[in-house]
Amino acid sequence: MSDPEPSERPAEGDRPDDHAGDRPDGTDDRGASARAVRDAGTAGRESGGGATGKESGGGTDGDATAATTVDSETCRRTNHWVGAAAVSFLTAGVGVLVRSRPLLLASALGVVYLAYANVSSAPTPSLSVTRALADPSPEPGDRVDVRVTVENTGSSTLPDLRVVEQVPDALAVVDGPARASTALRPGAAMTFSYTVLARRGEYDFDGMTVLARNASGSEELAVDLSTPAATLTCVPPPDATETVPLRALTTPYTGRVPTDTAGEGVEFASLREYQTGDPLSRLDWNRYARDGTLTTMEFREERMATVVVLLDLRVQAYVQAGSEGRHAVDRAISATHRIFNSLLDTGDRVGVAALSPVADVWVPPGAGPTHQATARHLLATHPALSPTPPTERLYARLALRRLAARLSDDAQVVFCSPMADDAASYVARSLQARDRPVTVVSPDPTSRETVGGTLAAVRRSNRLHDLRRGGLRVVDWADDESLLEAIERAGRRWSA
Repeated sequence: MSDPEPSERPAEGDRPDDHAGDRPDGTDDRGASARAVRDAGTAGRESGGGATGKESGGGTDGDATAATTVDSETCRRTNHWVGAAAVSFLTAGVGVLVRSRPLLLASALGVVYLAYANVSSAPTPSLSVTRALADPSPEPGDRVDVRVTVENTGSSTLPDLRVVEQVPDALAVVDGPARASTALRPGAAMTFSYTVLARRGEYDFDGMTVLARNASGSEELAVDLSTPAATLTCVPPPDATETVPLRALTTPYTGRVPTDTAGEGVEFASLREYQTGDPLSRLDWNRYARDGTLTTMEFREERMATVVVLLDLRVQAYVQAGSEGRHAVDRAISATHRIFNSLLDTGDRVGVAALSPVADVWVPPGAGPTHQATARHLLATHPALSPTPPTERLYARLALRRLAARLSDDAQVVFCSPMADDAASYVARSLQARDRPVTVVSPDPTSRETVGGTLAAVRRSNRLHDLRRGGLRVVDWADDESLLEAIERAGRRWSA
């Protein structure tokens, strides 16, 4: 079994419909039920390489089959024999003009071949499909083998069968083509495999394009199928924490943010006269030993911060420097993982929100292992956090009002955005104006290798400068440095 020739091979994940010359009567009216394609799920298969053809007894015990859905189907002429027809008629015409019997015989032979090419129609495939993932729960960057077995469960031979996997757009195929072709007798099967590079998110392998041709290749039936999904879920592991400087807050919880209020804590604040009932541990025994005066020590009270990490998931945020590397949204989500874990570990109440036109993203501020697991799963699998840009438009003012209504009075915001347009700057300044202290973590997506890239970098730099002048803390995160390095560099600016 071999792949289609390069000139016939369809693009990865595309339907192989690049053959001109549809039938004059359009799509052949064949019932979808007559082309029932079965999917055997993902059980009972092991991953492997290559594409092979084998005899099969009609399925493997333990496989659960389920009917698929035909999304679209087209029966068309391939025009593979158009050249032969032209040559035959041209030969016949020349033979008549020059009264050459050999030419007339040659043209007659061509007509016989043309009749053979048109005597049969494209067969209707009846298939069983088994799809198995070597690791359905990989980590980002892992290579995952996908093994696909296609079995002919019908009663007729498929002389030319080609299948193309509809690989999720965000996943790159790094080894083996996600397609195969062969001839299948009834009960026979072919197996092929390919490897994808795992990326954060949840992906369904639930589509396949099938192309069946007759023996002469003059007609083909193309079918797009929706199959029961084999799901790949890629959740990043807990990240090493990165400390994030926080402003003084005044929530009623003891915790890590020092306030100007004297009370319980570890940092000395002041002395006052002793009052009946003061704990003995807070008496200044050194002063009592020196002059006999009873005084009580006050400490700077520490309270838990309430922080909401806000992600910019608008289409304008899906920018990157050059054609390679991660775009700004991927980097912002990675930063959110680290910031979220860091703040939880230091005793803060942390939530997650997003500016997304796709779906509502909101995890109320909380603490504890269960809360951490909830946010981690959301950041990995929520559809709004897709690696591919959204097509919908977000109305920033409406989203901002909805977010402001959710924020508590003592909440501060860590806004993760590349600051690629003025709308992002507007969101940050508006939150600051509503008495929500804002720290901007901005992955730099710009490149100065072109005039356009330089202009975009200058505009972004001006936005960050305006935010700093407005009293916002800004972490300008370059592509070639770690988040911790960027935070430490920004911290030196804040303390200067």
